[in-house]
Amino acid sequence: MPKRKRAALVKLTNLPLLQNLIRRDPGSYRGDFLTQYQHYEAQRDLFLAQPEGYKSDDFVELMGFMAQVTSCYPDVASSFPRDLIHLITERHAVLPADIREKVVQSLVLLRNKDVISSSTLLESLFPILTTTQSKALRTQIYNTIISDIRSSNTKAKNHKLNRTVQAVLFGLVEGGKNDIDSTVGLWAVKITRELWRRSVWDDAKSVEIMKECALSSNPKVIAGGVRFFLGVDKEKEEAVDSDDDLPTATDRAKITYTAQISISSKKKRKLERAVQHMKKKQKQASKPHPLNFSALHLLHDPQGFVESLFAKHLTKNTKLPIDLKLLVLQLTSRLIGLHKLELLAFYSFILKYLTPRQKDVTQFLACTAQASHDLVPPDALEPIVRKIADEFVSEGVASAVAAAGLNSIREICTRAPLAITPTLLQDLTEYKGSKDKSVVMAARGLIALYREIAPEMLKKKDRGKDATMGLSAGTKDKLRFGEEKAGFIEGLELLEEWKAQQKAARKEAKGETAEGEEGDDAEDEDEDEDEDAWGAWDVESDEDTDNEGWIEVESDKEIELSDSEDEDEKKKPATKKARKALEAAQEKEDEDGDDEEKKTKAQTEAEAAIKEEERNISKLAMTKILTPADFAKLAELRAQAGLAKATGTSLRTHNEDAVDTNRIEGVSFEKADKAARLAKVMEGREDREKFSSKKGKKLKEKAHSTTNKEKNRKKNFLMVRPHARMKQKGKLFSKATAIRKAGKQNKGK
Repeated sequence: MPKRKRAALVKLTNLPLLQNLIRRDPGSYRGDFLTQYQHYEAQRDLFLAQPEGYKSDDFVELMGFMAQVTSCYPDVASSFPRDLIHLITERHAVLPADIREKVVQSLVLLRNKDVISSSTLLESLFPILTTTQSKALRTQIYNTIISDIRSSNTKAKNHKLNRTVQAVLFGLVEGGKNDIDSTVGLWAVKITRELWRRSVWDDAKSVEIMKECALSSNPKVIAGGVRFFLGVDKEKEEAVDSDDDLPTATDRAKITYTAQISISSKKKRKLERAVQHMKKKQKQASKPHPLNFSALHLLHDPQGFVESLFAKHLTKNTKLPIDLKLLVLQLTSRLIGLHKLELLAFYSFILKYLTPRQKDVTQFLACTAQASHDLVPPDALEPIVRKIADEFVSEGVASAVAAAGLNSIREICTRAPLAITPTLLQDLTEYKGSKDKSVVMAARGLIALYREIAPEMLKKKDRGKDATMGLSAGTKDKLRFGEEKAGFIEGLELLEEWKAQQKAARKEAKGETAEGEEGDDAEDEDEDEDEDAWGAWDVESDEDTDNEGWIEVESDKEIELSDSEDEDEKKKPATKKARKALEAAQEKEDEDGDDEEKKTKAQTEAEAAIKEEERNISKLAMTKILTPADFAKLAELRAQAGLAKATGTSLRTHNEDAVDTNRIEGVSFEKADKAARLAKVMEGREDREKFSSKKGKKLKEKAHSTTNKEKNRKKNFLMVRPHARMKQKGKLFSKATAIRKAGKQNKGK
């Protein structure tokens, strides 16, 4: 072997030392680097000439060395990245496992040192991901891709790289979309889902990739795409919640105390880094959170997607298993209810699965409820409600089945109140007299729902006091198909009341002032609060151009409307229900004629209805723009008040939510058998000593003083011996006295 090669081999043992020296002073060790580079080329040529049986230890070590120091000599080692890319792309099938692993690690290292770009790295690894048979290599490449995309989007969104990767993934899905045996789309599913879960990708392009996956022909790709829409947002929330918690005041105090008593400089540097990390996390937590839309909301054409999904996977020609069909059915129903879509064929398709003998029937019932909304024609939903009532709610079925049927009808009618006829509704409400408690609760839930939304469909005895009074006063409108209800912010009156209390507290703290000054101060404080609340939000504004688009028109002040009809309109109540109540009272007044008592009663009912309606209208929403701090406080007040979503008045909120099968099944009140009752009894005896009564336990735990007799028992005998002697003498004296008394009594007799 030549001397040059021997010298290079000798230096192989000192590669880590040479690596550190080159990093410190590249110019002084240029010759040593050239020597090692020539040795690397020789090892590479030997391996390419005879890959089988090649001992790769020296080659792997030289490859790692070159990846570390190549950035110091870009003019000499410019071909090194191309060699690695060619090696992994052309010969990944025959490369030994250690060389494959080292090549990928070296490419990642070159990417971190900016020798190659992220696009070059990903374009080189993507073809290998879908073609290699090595599970270890696939896992390594997959983790490398995820890690590189995450690091590229850490400081800011790298839109160019994201578009490039998304185009590659879209091509993978499109390539195997019509091939039932092609599984290349699975990698698009895994990568997109993981990046979405980690909040790296949250745009519409990612949703379009998963949309194409859901419309694929391969069952595994279909399942991955459908599960993405059904569960990825929940996974995203769990991933955010599972992150490290923010440091508390106790943590900061502990670090400060440790820094004061620590002597080692290494520990001090470690503590300083921990403090910096705490400050960084607190700064990130104080920033406003961006608006994150769910994947279902970012669909470009939900109507077209639902139609394609139903036609491809849920028609008679498809051969998907029932479990996968159920997943597709859940996604289809979720989209129909969320976006209020029209797909009438869906309701006739699901009709055959609504029977108690069907496997996972509660899932099908939940899908039926999810696909219901107030824009579906009642003719399409009435057969479904009728079949559920016939199959599930009858005297010959089990109580759990009847409760599930009533609960599912309630969920359907919550979203589409006109899906049931008054006759059928009144028949189902009679189950409130059932002997089973779960059936009674389900029937009462149906009654409570229609008391709010359509009390006229119930029997008079089931309407309740408030609904009956509302119908008589004319404040309850009858349901009409396609009529949109006016929206409102739930719990806004709590925020208004809280703001009033805060304002009153500030006035008390400042003391009494003049009325005019008090009003000005209150307005200034409200403006300051609004500025502070919006302070965390970066809103760009240009003060110079605020008034450019406004034109002052002086003649507007001179316009006066004196038409009598307009004046009458101003006097009328603002709300529709209040106007109806007033009109009903006027009609009743005309019919009653001279009956003053009836007139007064009708007028009082109308005025009460008007006041109730005006009270329900919050002035806060009409006079002020709510800030993010207001919404945060509103959420806190809702939680404190324990407000739940309304069942009838806010149908739109129900369309946003998925139907849980637990709401269909209801609460089980079945009687326990003897073993279950005995287990419950034994469970209650676990913490009791000898099964004593509660009264004895309380007396035992209660603190009380001890008697002298109890104290003497615990004393030493020498301490109580004099007392015992005196007690003994006392006993002798008492005995002698008793004997003498007995002798005197005997003599007297």
